[in-house]
Amino acid sequence: MCVFCELQGKRPYLYEDDFVFAILDAFPVSEGHALIVTKRHAPTYFEANEVERKAIAEAIVNVKTLLEDAYHPDGYNIGVNCGAAAGQSVMHLHVHVIPRYLGDEPNPRGGVRGVIASKKTY
Repeated sequence: MCVFCELQGKRPYLYEDDFVFAILDAFPVSEGHALIVTKRHAPTYFEANEVERKAIAEAIVNVKTLLEDAYHPDGYNIGVNCGAAAGQSVMHLHVHVIPRYLGDEPNPRGGVRGVIASKKTY
């Protein structure tokens, strides 16, 4: 069984609609790091249907508002790992909403490009 399928309803949700739920990440990169997870088991973003992709987009905005009020970050990274080669370790679609804070990284330039360290700075 999938960890996110088993988790549904067992932890407090930051946000929920008919298709997705949002929780705080158990292994956060920063304070307020949240995950938006599809209720239906879909391995990656590419297996999500149109309704789920729309729900994810709406959830990102709603979760951002909640994180603003609770943590007051200075920026965000939003990311999805699709497949083991991209670093996905739980094969159930989830979107990371990672609050960023001035000074949390000495040189944040390149943002998500940092998934390949040598390509971050350009």
